[in-house]
Amino acid sequence: MSKHPKMAKYYHTQEMQTMMPGIAMYEGESYDKLVNASLSKYCGWLSPISFGLACFNWLSHLSMSPAKQMDVTKKACSNYTQFLLYTSKHFGHQQLNPCIESKINDHRFDHDLWNLFPFDAFSQGFLLYEQVWDETTTGVRGVAQHHLDMVNFVSRQMLDVVSPSNYAFTNPEVLMTTFYQGGINFVNGYQNLLDDISRAITKSSPAGSENFKVGENLATTPGKVVYRNDLIELIQYEPTTATVHKEPMLIVPAWIMKYYILDLSPHNSLVKYFVNQGHTVFMISWKNPKQEDRNLGLEDYVNLGVMSALTAINTIVPDTKVNAIGYCIGGTLLMIAAGFMAGKSDDRFNTISLFAAQVDFKEAGELSIFIDESQITYLEDIMWEKGYFDGKQMAGAFSMLRSSELIWSRLIRDYLLGERQRLFDIMAWDHDTTRLPYKMHSEYLRKLFYQNQLTQGKFSLFGKRVALGDINTPMFAVSTVSDHVAPWKSVYKIHLYTKTDVTFILTTGGHNAGIVSEPNHPNRSYQMMTRSKGDKHMSSDHWHEIAPKFKGSWWPELDQWLTKASAGEIKPPSLGKPDVYPVLCDAPGTYVFQK
Repeated sequence: MSKHPKMAKYYHTQEMQTMMPGIAMYEGESYDKLVNASLSKYCGWLSPISFGLACFNWLSHLSMSPAKQMDVTKKACSNYTQFLLYTSKHFGHQQLNPCIESKINDHRFDHDLWNLFPFDAFSQGFLLYEQVWDETTTGVRGVAQHHLDMVNFVSRQMLDVVSPSNYAFTNPEVLMTTFYQGGINFVNGYQNLLDDISRAITKSSPAGSENFKVGENLATTPGKVVYRNDLIELIQYEPTTATVHKEPMLIVPAWIMKYYILDLSPHNSLVKYFVNQGHTVFMISWKNPKQEDRNLGLEDYVNLGVMSALTAINTIVPDTKVNAIGYCIGGTLLMIAAGFMAGKSDDRFNTISLFAAQVDFKEAGELSIFIDESQITYLEDIMWEKGYFDGKQMAGAFSMLRSSELIWSRLIRDYLLGERQRLFDIMAWDHDTTRLPYKMHSEYLRKLFYQNQLTQGKFSLFGKRVALGDINTPMFAVSTVSDHVAPWKSVYKIHLYTKTDVTFILTTGGHNAGIVSEPNHPNRSYQMMTRSKGDKHMSSDHWHEIAPKFKGSWWPELDQWLTKASAGEIKPPSLGKPDVYPVLCDAPGTYVFQK
């Protein structure tokens, strides 16, 4: 059998052996991978086999559960009776109370017009039907919880498609707008649709993103790139104070997106805030990997990322420790590096701060719905063909987690109401996606997310097991109430795996908006409490009950915490170090512009 020309260069290579140790890469297996990769053109990133197995498991057990079938039938009959009584009261002009309320995060039927007949009947009927399906896809004995969660999730996605809010003749807001605008909203919506199709074909940024340009009104804090390797650029920001805290700050952002989420506009830049508070700030800017970077793994991200940056900082600002900050998966990487360093008695970290970062992935939220052996294998095969995982596919997965808010509400606004939502800086950043190299993403999904090796003491780095319990560095961990990527109770588990002092903050907002929470930001509040070394463990629920509440931004709390941990103030260090780490270019550097 002849080899497929497109795949020929991957057969029997050392790279493939390192990805799947102990398994020979035979031609037949490579064709298997190619079949899976080809499926992604039609099925996207979701494995059809994984979903098929979940459906079979659910339907098989449901068919053998007459008591559950009876419960579902009773719920359906009860809801149907409630609906008939509710609609009949309209004709008797009686006071109406809803049969069912929308869920807390469901805002599709918030407008007052949904209280008018017949639109209230549309919404109530839909919510009652949705409740029956929720009853049908939960609590089925014998079904793996993972499969139940997947079926329940997909059923919600399918029901979202037929929501009465999505159609012009059943949405009172659309009908009212059409009446007052004489149908102009549909003309504008059609133009918006054509514009979006054109942008999709040309792979252009979404409408409004042209108003945000990196280096012009995004990522504008003055600084210099003082180090560059094949994976990172290290930015050192210019001081704005006469003296600075002795300990410099290293920020390790996530490489799933561009680093400048922490240096957005001047008014909400975390980098600018800390520079103005007298901190010497260094930031890692990750390279956007291409196919030739397929074999970059987690060890490379630690070595070429955290460790190389730390070496440069120790040279530029010698004789002092470093305040390390990690955001999202960057925080996970930072903890891996910190555990590895602690095992070698390397104490160069003065403090460790984590922003919405997990070390335990057992309860990682709805993202875990998509993680099983079939799904990971499917994703690995997609990446095997390309050499990377496309950031747009990752963004699509995140959008599905909040489809009614991020997908359907946008379609209603843009195409039925004919409006364009004004793009904010954080929304423009959200569309600036990056790729994930094959080896790293496979290791992350398998070893961390699926097998949870880091908290079990099974994760190895450079041949040495990483033990989080070795870390004695004081920690400051931030989580957010509405985080669908790193749920706060999952983030809270940092208390279980470290014995050091942990100051924990729970702030309002989501995964990104809760972190970009500058002082004077409206409607922000947080809870904060410190677990000292030696204290007994406290459950997350109990912590939530007793932790003091404060209004405003949590940024000043971190600044005060770092100030207390500082050994004093010094004159600002030079930018870079001539002959060793010379200035290479101005911030934001070159890697941030890679597409």
